[in-house]
Amino acid sequence: MLRKWAFRAVIAYLLFGLAIYMYLFYIANSAIPDGLKGTSADPSTFLNGRELMLSQEYSKIKNLLFFISTPYEWLFYFLVLIFGVSRGFERWAKNTSRFHIIQSAVYLFWLSLLSFIATFPLSYISYQFSKIYHISTQTFSSWMKDEVIDFWVNIAIMFIIVTVLYALMRKFKKRWWLPAWLLSVPFTIFLMFIQPVVIDPLYNDFYPLKDKALETKILALADKAQIPAQHVYEVNMSEKTSALNAYVAGIGSNARIVLWDTTLNKLNDKEILFIMAHEMGHYVEKHIYFGIAGYLLLSLVGLWLTSILMNKIVSRKGEQLKINSVSSLSSLPLFLLIVSILLFAVSPLTNWASRYEEMRADRYGIEMTHNQKAAVQAFQDLTKSGLSEVNPPLIVKIFRYDHPTMLERIQMIENFQFTKSKP
Repeated sequence: MLRKWAFRAVIAYLLFGLAIYMYLFYIANSAIPDGLKGTSADPSTFLNGRELMLSQEYSKIKNLLFFISTPYEWLFYFLVLIFGVSRGFERWAKNTSRFHIIQSAVYLFWLSLLSFIATFPLSYISYQFSKIYHISTQTFSSWMKDEVIDFWVNIAIMFIIVTVLYALMRKFKKRWWLPAWLLSVPFTIFLMFIQPVVIDPLYNDFYPLKDKALETKILALADKAQIPAQHVYEVNMSEKTSALNAYVAGIGSNARIVLWDTTLNKLNDKEILFIMAHEMGHYVEKHIYFGIAGYLLLSLVGLWLTSILMNKIVSRKGEQLKINSVSSLSSLPLFLLIVSILLFAVSPLTNWASRYEEMRADRYGIEMTHNQKAAVQAFQDLTKSGLSEVNPPLIVKIFRYDHPTMLERIQMIENFQFTKSKP
């Protein structure tokens, strides 16, 4: 029975991978609609022939890696359960100490290490392709440093979550999901608060924007939007990538507007000001708070569903999965498996909500700057630097894109009707 389950799971994964490969490379259509050919949304108007070819190749590879990585994670958790690896880690943890907190640390370390080793090949392949297509400029040693930092940061966060979660499972056998959710609210807000000042600096160096003339222009926009910003930060991403980006991270007094130095090096001031106005649109329309509210609502439903599914699976298949009870540490891969599947299932909804907010921010940005030419050029430069697909296949858009496609964004800018007079 054990071998049959494992064999079927592996075959199902391979067939899924083959189906996704066929879809992305032979079936999916990402051509520009005839009515938009020759317009500013047509990549052939701002990419040369080689860039067009590389963009198509790289996008297909990125999408394939995305779609095979998620079920690969599910397969990993399933095999760890049915082969008794998780139960073995739990025994080691219990033999190490009688204290639950130490048991959690030991178990989590071994599970995380095995997961790191199992997923490393896909991570390395992704890194290598980004190097081949000149998206990544990062040396292998620098990339490995980030991977190791990721490993320990994830362990630190997961240690807190797992220790508290399983303590609640032992105390509240059936309704552990409710206190777990209640505690997740302040924990989530805390992580968002410390991310810009504690977690992000572990990976990159952040410093105030060096171009003071540009900072003055950005802060003038912020003042116009009634945003109490005093500094704009830049980060040395050119050591790792040739892609462009800017974002707002954190909440409250720790919120930061951040520009990658690649963006500063490759875009002109007018393009950068549009991007900054876009980011300010998120702040003005309070998207971060809507995002937190949506996340907390989905996490409440998700934890409730996870508890139901875990109870049913353990009661019916616990012996085959080598799980004694829901509150046993050996059930953690099952918990992670269910959560991962639920997150993937709800991703079309969360991506749609994110795309809506991003389009709203685009509208705010163009309304504030009144410079359609700069906005279109910014999107074209973003496409070129990241070898992005302007019009991705539908399934890719639904499951991967938390931003509107470049086709949609450029079209919106070109057709935008101003509601305010130009200042």
